[in-house]
Amino acid sequence: MMEKYFITVLDEDMTWGFSEICTICRVDHELVFEMVNEGVLTPEGSSPETWRFNAVAIKRIQVTCRLQHDLGVNLPGAALALDLLEELEELRSRLRQIT
Repeated sequence: MMEKYFITVLDEDMTWGFSEICTICRVDHELVFEMVNEGVLTPEGSSPETWRFNAVAIKRIQVTCRLQHDLGVNLPGAALALDLLEELEELRSRLRQIT
């Protein structure tokens, strides 16, 4: 059976609240709260009521969920993997600029 994938193009300047990000990513509030506590996500705002998330947060939630589901990675491991993946992408970008 073929899986269906849906792609949503996001405006990089937009931000979403706590409940909105959970709805967009189809995850529980508790998981997002744990991601913030673990450093996977860094929302703007001082409390869940005022948190704002950008498009990068959506990508980080999606990758974290894939790491957990596909590889059984825990949140601290996912935070480390995300940081390393972002660093790798930055280094590749720099390499492309100098070649």
